[in-house]
Amino acid sequence: MGKNNTKILMQFAAFAMVLTVATMVQEATSMSICNMDTNELQKCRPAVTGNNPPPPVNECCVVVRAANLECFCRLKFYLPILGIDPSKVAALVAKCGVTAVPRSCQGI
Repeated sequence: MGKNNTKILMQFAAFAMVLTVATMVQEATSMSICNMDTNELQKCRPAVTGNNPPPPVNECCVVVRAANLECFCRLKFYLPILGIDPSKVAALVAKCGVTAVPRSCQGI
């Protein structure tokens, strides 16, 4: 494995660990990723998991509309590790009425 691939793998592993811990720990404090509070992001989890996810709740759409989607979409390759189907994220964004989708989100 090349030096560049090793660096990318290490960044991926660190990011996956941070997101996993953030989604499992429900504390008063939270982290912000791409302008999204990780505790608030949990409101969207039902709408992006499972075979037939329910429509997003309004609180989820508030989080989605406030998110830095360009930042978030650069992380899209990590979503399946967290049990999130990237195509369902694209549907969620549309269901929340977000029409300005960044180029980095193409192909989700």
